[in-house]
Amino acid sequence: MGTAGGRPAQGEPVIDRAFAILGAFQDTRRVLSVSEISRITAIPKATAWRLIGHLTRWGALEKTEDGRYVIGVRMWELASLAPRGHGIRDIALPHLEDLYAATGHHVILAIRDGAEAVMVDRLSSPQAPEVAYRVGGRMPLRSTAVGRVLLAHCTVAETTRILEQEPEAEPGGAPLDISGMRQVLAHVKQTGFSVVRRTLPSRTISVAAAIKDDAGKVVAALSVVMPEGSAAPQSLWPAVGTAARTISRSLGYSSPTAPGYVQELRSSPQN
Repeated sequence: MGTAGGRPAQGEPVIDRAFAILGAFQDTRRVLSVSEISRITAIPKATAWRLIGHLTRWGALEKTEDGRYVIGVRMWELASLAPRGHGIRDIALPHLEDLYAATGHHVILAIRDGAEAVMVDRLSSPQAPEVAYRVGGRMPLRSTAVGRVLLAHCTVAETTRILEQEPEAEPGGAPLDISGMRQVLAHVKQTGFSVVRRTLPSRTISVAAAIKDDAGKVVAALSVVMPEGSAAPQSLWPAVGTAARTISRSLGYSSPTAPGYVQELRSSPQN
């Protein structure tokens, strides 16, 4: 039965609480007890226990041998159906593999989700340097190369809203104020690429390019992450740019004449 306004009398709070329980799990909190979930979500322990039971029976959560909980495989099954992530990944994967074979470095594919990027895929060798983010994990837009590419192609209103938010602390990244970020984003939008240097968790340089769909909209970003000093960033641009344009064409994008990317990269003011 619904209320006079047509909304379920009790359905929404239960759904919100279930989502809150799932949201309690993060990279740094992958295994949680009922008490920990209750504390993090501010849901009474008895209610949390009941909802966790429903989520476990459905497969969204799994119970470990010590009685705590982890995210269930069924969540991965659902996530694999997301066309914006896995649809692009399926098309891009052969070109990611070619780029990885050509460079021997990390190759990353990411999409934007609100004020963050989500890493859709990453190809890496055992000898590749340590990076801060995992496949399926969220990445900041301001301080990652793929993030800046995606942020540069947001609407003016979206860009303003994101830049006005308090940035998360990013160890190893070079902080920029709003004015500095706007200059960087303008350069990224003009040239189609981004370069970011990081010192943690290892010293790396990322070179990223935009991927566009058949309407010319930027739907993803591609980057190569290499150890600092292993090569000049501009030496990677031809391979990164070619891969991004090839994936874009596979998505139906008709590319105009490409600008002189390598020349632009040498004069890049980016961090």
